[in-house]
Amino acid sequence: MSDTTGNTVTIMFACRQNAGRSQMTAAVAKSLASDNIQILSAGSDPADEVHPVVVEALASIGLKPDSQPKQLKRENVQISDWVITMGCGESCPYVPGVHYEDWDIADPHGKNLDEVKVILSQITEKVRDLLERVTEQQPGSDAKYLKRPVLK
Repeated sequence: MSDTTGNTVTIMFACRQNAGRSQMTAAVAKSLASDNIQILSAGSDPADEVHPVVVEALASIGLKPDSQPKQLKRENVQISDWVITMGCGESCPYVPGVHYEDWDIADPHGKNLDEVKVILSQITEKVRDLLERVTEQQPGSDAKYLKRPVLK
């Protein structure tokens, strides 16, 4: 896990290709989380590039993809406090002591821009909820894990 003092929290977002859901989730999380949260993303079978419609949907709200798609590795899971999977749960390495959640988020691959924007909206709500819960679990946090208030 990332920091036994509780000062830094690492969250890994993973999906199969690291070209859609995990890219959008990581981009949203980075835009909302404070510097006390490290955001990672990866895929169990990474694609060559982020889906163009995902890039377009993120750009519509002023964000960019997290990175080029990359391989989900055990080492990255080991340094994470939280691992959020979206369609790759069975292939994600299990590490004791890490919080795991599997989110039921539609795959944006093959969807049009309007459909991907709906998925992005769902992801944004889930990320806000996660950051609130992460913050609540940190002793004396006083919302120090959020850059800005979580607005609905």
